[in-house]
Amino acid sequence: MKVFGIFLLAFMVAFTGQLTSSLAGEIRQERVSFHAGASSATIKGSIKGYETIDYVLGAKAGQTMSVTLKTNNGANYFNVLPPGSDDAIAIGTNLGNAWTGTLPVDGDYRIRVFLMRSAARRNEVAAYTLAVGINAPAGEARTDDAKVAGTAYQATGTVPCSVGTDPKGSAQCSFGVIRGAPGNAEVHLAAVGFDVKLQPDQVETVLVFAGDKVTSRYPNHKVTAEKTSDEWSIGVDDFHFYVIPKAVVNGG
Repeated sequence: MKVFGIFLLAFMVAFTGQLTSSLAGEIRQERVSFHAGASSATIKGSIKGYETIDYVLGAKAGQTMSVTLKTNNGANYFNVLPPGSDDAIAIGTNLGNAWTGTLPVDGDYRIRVFLMRSAARRNEVAAYTLAVGINAPAGEARTDDAKVAGTAYQATGTVPCSVGTDPKGSAQCSFGVIRGAPGNAEVHLAAVGFDVKLQPDQVETVLVFAGDKVTSRYPNHKVTAEKTSDEWSIGVDDFHFYVIPKAVVNGG
């Protein structure tokens, strides 16, 4: 009887493992390549149920990646995974399936396309078009602006900031900047009390400067910006406020 019990237990463990593997589905990998002279690619594909595809492409720290997913299934999304990690740096469910961001390290990035679990359980199908682009930040990358050791940033520090109804500039927020052509840069800002250099997962806002225009890397953010001779006064969603000296954007 004991032998039968052990056999039954072993069978149940093996069956559960097979079932879990079946439900999780295989993650298929496909390497993305651009045509000669191109900096983007468009991929058409489809998945069903628990099927998942990782689109893999190599990139360097400081380059800008853009990803857009158009699909006929509202439960079809993507995540962007950095080299050697499953902690997503972009989550399609939060971003509306469109994202542009600066890459933190060199290596192979994975754009993981999948169906939400509820749709996967129903064995639904999604037909999609995935557009992927890789460019240097804000035009040609600066070669005369050395990086802070161990980071993708040309400079780090703090800038005046505030939240909600707090007095403007009453706190200090950590920043890191990636500069491109003159007047063009991405400024990564951490929440109050965190260091963007030491805790990159605490980046709260990424402001994109392009000449006289300031936007956010996150499409759902509303940005207001006022420029003086020395600095930018910026509001994000009428709740987060920053003062960005022009020297942060331009260097020098």
